[in-house]
Amino acid sequence: MGVQIHIHREDLPEIMGHLRSLGVGWVKVQVSWKLYESQPGQYTDRFGELDRLVSLAEANDIEVLLGVSKAPEWSRPTTELDGPPGDYNLFTTFMTTLASRYQGRVTAYELWNEPNLQREWNGSPLSAADVVRLIAAGAAGVRAADPQAILISAAPATTGINDGVTAIDDRVFLRGMLEAGIADQVDTIGVHPYGWANPPDSSFAEPDPDVPSHNNHPSFFFANTLKDYAALLEAHDVDKSLWVTEFGWGSFEGIENDEGGPAAPPAGAEFMNNVSEWQQAEYITRAFELGQQSENIGPMILWNLNFGPTLGNAFSESGYSVLRPAGSPRPSYLSLQNATNR
Repeated sequence: MGVQIHIHREDLPEIMGHLRSLGVGWVKVQVSWKLYESQPGQYTDRFGELDRLVSLAEANDIEVLLGVSKAPEWSRPTTELDGPPGDYNLFTTFMTTLASRYQGRVTAYELWNEPNLQREWNGSPLSAADVVRLIAAGAAGVRAADPQAILISAAPATTGINDGVTAIDDRVFLRGMLEAGIADQVDTIGVHPYGWANPPDSSFAEPDPDVPSHNNHPSFFFANTLKDYAALLEAHDVDKSLWVTEFGWGSFEGIENDEGGPAAPPAGAEFMNNVSEWQQAEYITRAFELGQQSENIGPMILWNLNFGPTLGNAFSESGYSVLRPAGSPRPSYLSLQNATNR
């Protein structure tokens, strides 16, 4: 069990106290490459924060997973949205630098994030084969510096969209990655099985009748995503585990607006109105249980711990946070405390 955190300008000892309280064995940090390498070979003070986080995790016997994506603007053909570098060798260089700095201290690296989305792969057409080429370049950098580190393939986003421009369906994209040889480049396969407002035991074939939206595609169901990915691996004779590098359920219940009344989720996240705080807690705990019952599921990283206090009440990320914007624990936080203690 693990959780993703935000570390920029945060009280890292306080965050580590939360991780100890939750009893998690993993922590994930998203490394936005563009914020760490401002110009070729010029690195920012963000590394100082990451250094401190890695040291604190070591001292508390917590494994570190770094997800790396978002090429710097100087490396890309366009500065709009986020995307890959024009020269994939630049990713090799950055990953060599990163893995050298944390050799033997960072356990795993997830190479890129949700590359089936235009907003994460802008500047080039969406392409599973190109993603595998980029991952291979990043993997070569890590292997050169830290051969023992675990490499995780970029998890596609579950959107229910397959227009080829905004997004490619995650199952279609993963199939393309497998056909392009992703299994030869990584140790495990990344997956982001978000459930939207659907309970973790619910399925596309048998949806919960009380959930009014995001129930018309298998990608919206936690259980379907894990089952379908496992079937794709089996069909391609790939014997690798699925690492759940992001998952969660969003709820805006208990989050206040600036006037002290109930805050509404932002546009596009209205489905969070269909998840109460107690349901959020129940769904997260149940998802961890389901993962632990499966032989092909590796570590599961909950998204997220502290984006609520960091971003406030205007962002959908806060709905997924197990801490409210004011910093108090939500029922999901307390549920995980009790679950891990048992």
